[in-house]
Amino acid sequence: MNLAKLTRVIALCLLAGLAPSARAQMRTIPPDAQRGEIRHVQGMLVEINGQPIMLAPGAEIRDTSNRIILPSAVPPGAPIRYLLDAQGMPFRIWLLSRKEGARRGPNY
Repeated sequence: MNLAKLTRVIALCLLAGLAPSARAQMRTIPPDAQRGEIRHVQGMLVEINGQPIMLAPGAEIRDTSNRIILPSAVPPGAPIRYLLDAQGMPFRIWLLSRKEGARRGPNY
């Protein structure tokens, strides 16, 4: 392998390594997502705003870095935005960072 080819391979590997961190910074939360606070109770059972509710099958909970986490990894009382499915079960949940949690307005 010549030097030019090796340089391209190294550059490609470095760019591929940076892609996940760039994606984590570009998260969009739908404007119709509701605000609340979440606490994990047991298994797929959580409390949102003090009301116990089962998570929808295949529900995704995303942390402040936009990584999918398990319900048991949710910090108690964490501020969230969430969407409900047709049965009224939460199926998309985003944990809010301090900056996101401090935002107020019609879409927050």
